[in-house]
Order: sequence, then structure tokens, then C-alpha cells
Amino acid sequence: MGLLGDSLADAINYALANETKNPANMEVNHYRTFGKEPFGMGIGPFESRGNTNGLIIYNGYIVAKWGQPEKCDMTHSVTKSFLSTVAGLALETGHIRQLSDPVHTYLPPIEGYNPGKLYRNAEDMGKDELLKPFETEHNRKLTWEHLLRQTSDWEGTLWEKPDWADRPDADASKWLSRKRNEPGTVYEYNDVRVNVLALALTSILRKPLPVFLKEKVMDPIGASDTWRWTGYRNSWIVIDGLPVQAVSGGGHWGGGMIINSYDLGRFGLFTLNKGNWDNKKILPASWFEMATKSTNAKTDYGFMNYFLNTDRKMIPAAPASAYMHVGNGTNFIFVDSTKDLVVVGRWMDNAAIPGFIEKIYSAWR
Repeated sequence: MGLLGDSLADAINYALANETKNPANMEVNHYRTFGKEPFGMGIGPFESRGNTNGLIIYNGYIVAKWGQPEKCDMTHSVTKSFLSTVAGLALETGHIRQLSDPVHTYLPPIEGYNPGKLYRNAEDMGKDELLKPFETEHNRKLTWEHLLRQTSDWEGTLWEKPDWADRPDADASKWLSRKRNEPGTVYEYNDVRVNVLALALTSILRKPLPVFLKEKVMDPIGASDTWRWTGYRNSWIVIDGLPVQAVSGGGHWGGGMIINSYDLGRFGLFTLNKGNWDNKKILPASWFEMATKSTNAKTDYGFMNYFLNTDRKMIPAAPASAYMHVGNGTNFIFVDSTKDLVVVGRWMDNAAIPGFIEKIYSAWR
């Protein structure tokens, strides 16, 4: 039994027929969607997308592909899976002692980098000018694990984006005054809080996250030199006297990972093999066991951005152990370790993904 390229024509034709109807210009698409939110202005780069494309990888080999998988495109919230991987690396290298530690115990005040502003305005005199993202009573409770699972309910404003402005409550009266949820009890998908994790990791590692990821993961797994991970025009800080950009965990206001499908496929294989590559351990298997474990707050979500096939609800044709790294677009990496299968899909109608994966399983011989 196996999966052969000539048996996958139906699945590929289905993928080609179900390209997203959203605009190819990502900046235009932003202002048709997230740009309508309060403070929704784009502050990072946007890259116009290509047509739908992707790869089917079986037993470590590409058995089928479609479109232009070599094109580097925004991958939106699949970026979050790279961000959580950096957290895993920080745990492995000892920069994080344990995920249950409060994040505030690791962070000094952070200096923002704004070379165009030499002087403070009179009305700013006496106010904090350093970033202290975990100093409120609520935020001091937050652990690395709360941030990784998007159960922190972090409060504040980062890079001029208030936490409440991302996917805001329909009831505007709650934006500024609602009671905070106890950390770990409520899941809320929120890019401001994701970016707080990116900032915290940048601070403790004392270097740009893309540099750390390239050294520890992307080079060892043979990724190309064409991927880029960006932040925002205003997300610069000073570390050891040097300007460093704190990257974003997605393309919600622009930025995030811009990458081709081949490199996404390699990353998918890296997670399928639980951190091993060519018999070398990059991350321990225990990290991926934690990353694919859900909580009561969200039973089909692990660490960002592992969407779990709990009770086979997400992809009925796949086993419950399967998962996907998912981003807007839709961009996804589907992983099924029981079949040694990785599927990369770009710019597919989200509603078509379960049927597409089902057609791949139907092609098994």
C-alpha cells in the first residue's frame, strides 16, 4: 500500500478548482477584512500572492505538486508555528527554564528604537518610555505556556495595536472595561498577544528571531535562503546597542513569514519527525508531544499554531492524531504521522480543505 503521484490527479484538480476568491493583492485584501477593525492600519509589508499551489509529500518524497510552489508568499498565521518552535528552542537551550514560569521574571524594561524621535514631548515628561509588557497585576500572572496556547488574555497595547482591537467584541462597551479571564481558562485567538510572545523571545535571546531560527532549524533542515520573517515598521527595539526588529506572528497587519511551499514542506517534515532531521535531534520529541496536546480551554488547539483533528472534526477522513499548521489565505501544512504524509496547500478555499485531504486518502493504493 502506498501513495503514488499518478493516483493523485483528482486531488490536484480539486485543489486547482478551489482557489480562494480573495484578492491577490494582500494589502487590498487586508483592508477588505482585518483593516476594518479599530486601529487596523497595515504597518508591515504585504506581498501579492500567487495562484493556488502546493505539495504532497509521502515517506519524505514529493509525490505530487501543483501551481508554483517555488514562489515566496505570505503564509500568515502559519508563522505562529515557527514562533512556537523558537520558544521550544529557547527551552532546549536553557533561555527558558520551564514553561510554567511567569514571563515577567525574564524581562528587563525594553527600549524601543525610534531614531527619528530624539526628544520627548512635554506631555510625556515623567511617563515610562521603556516597554514593560508584563507589569500589570494580570500580566504578571502570565506564563510562557499561557502565551503559547493563546489562553493568556494579556492586556495592553503593543506596536500601537490594543489587545481589544484584534477581532473586537461586537459589543463595543466591553472593549475597555471587561473583566480579565484567569490565565489558562479561556482561549482567544489574538495577534497582539502573539506579538507579545515574539517580543519576549527576542528580548531573552538577545538577537533577531529569524537569525536564531535560521541557525537552529532552517539551515539544518535544508531550507532555501529565500524565506524572510519580518515585523512592522514600528516594531524595533534596542538590544546590546543594536537595533533589532521584533517580528510578527502572522500577516494580520502585514509582515510575518514570506516563504515558498518547498520550505514549508521541509518544516512540515520536521514537525512530523518530532524534531529529528537526518538522525540528528534539533528539538526533543517531548516538545511536539506538548505542542499537539490540547487543554480544556480549547480541545482542538495545542501550541500556536497547531490545529488538532480532535474527534476527527477538522478533517473527518484523517485520524484524530493528525494536525494542521494553519494561516489565513488559506495556507496550511497538514501532517499525518501514521501515513508519513505532509501536505502543503496555499491559497485554497478553506471550506474545500477537508474534501481535498479526503481525495488524497482515497488515492491510497
